[in-house]
Amino acid sequence: MTTSGCAVRTGRFAPSPTGPLHSGSLVAALASWLDARAQGGRWLVRVEDGDTERCLPGLGKAILEQLAACALVSDEPPVWQTQRLPAYGVAFDRLVAAGLAYPCGCSRAEIDAALAQQGASHTRHGERVYPGTCRDGLRGKTARAWRFATARFEEAQGTGGTAWTDRRLGPQWQDVSHDVGDFVLRRADGPWAYQLRVVVDDAEQHITDVVRGEDLTDNTARQVLLQLALGLPTPRYLHTPLVLGDDGEKLSKQRGAASFDTSTPQAALAELDKAAGVLGLPQAKHATSPADALTTWIPQWTALYNPPP
Repeated sequence: MTTSGCAVRTGRFAPSPTGPLHSGSLVAALASWLDARAQGGRWLVRVEDGDTERCLPGLGKAILEQLAACALVSDEPPVWQTQRLPAYGVAFDRLVAAGLAYPCGCSRAEIDAALAQQGASHTRHGERVYPGTCRDGLRGKTARAWRFATARFEEAQGTGGTAWTDRRLGPQWQDVSHDVGDFVLRRADGPWAYQLRVVVDDAEQHITDVVRGEDLTDNTARQVLLQLALGLPTPRYLHTPLVLGDDGEKLSKQRGAASFDTSTPQAALAELDKAAGVLGLPQAKHATSPADALTTWIPQWTALYNPPP
């Protein structure tokens, strides 16, 4: 596994404009900003509006305003994924040329039926592990999606799985072929899949450190596989603790998590204090503004999360 050799450490926050930022999102934004600053690096914002079917008009701008109210401002103009569609096509064409992407004509119902024949089950919120039905050809079907040839690539790598190390959670390992199968790169008539978009964008922006919520940990092995397949550097990863709602479930836009209050600098500072607490940082008692609080937390972040060089 390669690590980015960029001289300047670079982190990013990559919100999806499917709803306003909530408290859980602010934890990830704050953590990624502190991590970049603690290493003397850059912090970038990428608006992940590539899933055009789910993103809502105007929310990208609203999210940037929420971040600015908390003194979290990108060091470069924010990147919008809808402006980068050709780059995803180039990466996809490389995978096709390498024999690592193939068309799939299976519906979800057909995938579930094939899994049932194998004695496997699919829970409502669990991963639907693709059984490889179209791996050797469509057999008269019409392509519904293009998939990454996970099993083929992992076999060629000879590792039996994908290993990586999280800076907070420690050593991680996943057999992607077994746990996920050949995952989707693009639906035939839809947007590029998240996994492909994020890998291409992280490389293009020279991201050296990905700091994001713990709910995204399971995506990492797939992204590492794509990085290897495309010859792209692998960043370091740190997954932050989740913010849970009153029902014990993680806050999410899909579950209607409310936006946090940035109506005044004092309100934004209070929200930042709550986010810092989730990360194990003390309250910024003497801070008079969000910017003042951020400066206070940089050395404390270093003490808690600073990895060896």
